[in-house]
Amino acid sequence: MAYTALQTATLAALLAAIFAFFAAPVQRGLQGELRQRPALLWAAPLLLTAMFVAASAAVSAVSAPQTLVVLAYTCAPVLCRYTLGTRADFLVILLLWLPIEFAAGVAFVPRASYGFLHTVIYGIAILLGLTLFLGFRPIGGMKFNLPRGWRDLWLPLAGFALVAPVLIAVGVGIGFIPPPHLPVQPAGKMAAAVGLIFAGTALPEEILFRALIQNLMMQRFGATTRTLIWASLVFGCAHLDNGPQPLPNWRYMIVATIAGLAYGRVFQKSSSVVSSALLHMMVDWTKHFFF
Repeated sequence: MAYTALQTATLAALLAAIFAFFAAPVQRGLQGELRQRPALLWAAPLLLTAMFVAASAAVSAVSAPQTLVVLAYTCAPVLCRYTLGTRADFLVILLLWLPIEFAAGVAFVPRASYGFLHTVIYGIAILLGLTLFLGFRPIGGMKFNLPRGWRDLWLPLAGFALVAPVLIAVGVGIGFIPPPHLPVQPAGKMAAAVGLIFAGTALPEEILFRALIQNLMMQRFGATTRTLIWASLVFGCAHLDNGPQPLPNWRYMIVATIAGLAYGRVFQKSSSVVSSALLHMMVDWTKHFFF
C-alpha cells in the first residue's frame, strides 16, 4: 500500500520514538521522572491518543467514537499497572495485545484508512508497552538495547541456518507453504523489505512475545526448556487467526511454534532483543520472497 508524504512522516515519527527507547539515557531519564512523579504516567494515554487523532486527521478519519475507543484502550493497561503493580503484568500485556489482535473498534474506522490506522495503533501499543515495562516499574530482562557484540549478530545467523531447513520441511510437508522457488520480485524491493519487515513485524512481535511474555514467564516459572516451549506455544497460538489457510489455521500455528522455539532460544542466549528480531526478520523475508 502506497502512503502519502504525511502518512509516511507520521509512521516515521512513531518508529523514531520506538527506536529512541534503545538509548540508555532515554530509559534512565524516563525511569527517573516516573519514579519521582508516578502520576506522570497518566500523560501517556493522553499523548498517545492525541497522536492517533493527529494520524486520523491526516486521512480525514477523525471521529468521537473512534477517539474514545483509543483513549479507553490506552488507559486500561495504565490503570492496571498503576494500581495493581507487577501483580497485573500478564493482564496488562493482554490489555495491550488482544484489542489489536481482535481489531477492537474497527467499526469506527473507514475501510480506506484501516491499513494506515492499524499500523499507527500498532506503534502506539508498542510505545505504551515500552513506557509501562521499561519506564514505569521496569521488569528487567527485556534486553531492549542495541547489540553489544558480535555474538548478538552471529546468533541469529546460526539460528537461521538451523531452523530454516526444519521450517521448510515441516511447512511444505503440512501444506502451509509451497515448494521453494526463485524470487520474482526486483532486487530493490527485496532489499527494502528487509527494513520494513524488521520494523513492522519482527521487532514489534519480539517485544511482545520474547521481551515481555517469554521474559515474564521465565522470571515466574524459571528459565527452563519447558517454559520456553510454553512461551513458543503462546506465539504459535497467536497465529491461529492468520491466513491464508482456513481459520483456525493450525498449519500456521505449528510452523510459528517451531519458529518461536528458535526465536526464544536466540533471545535467551543473546544480550539484545534485536538478535531474535533479526532471526524473525530473516524467516519472514525468506518466506515472503522464496515461497
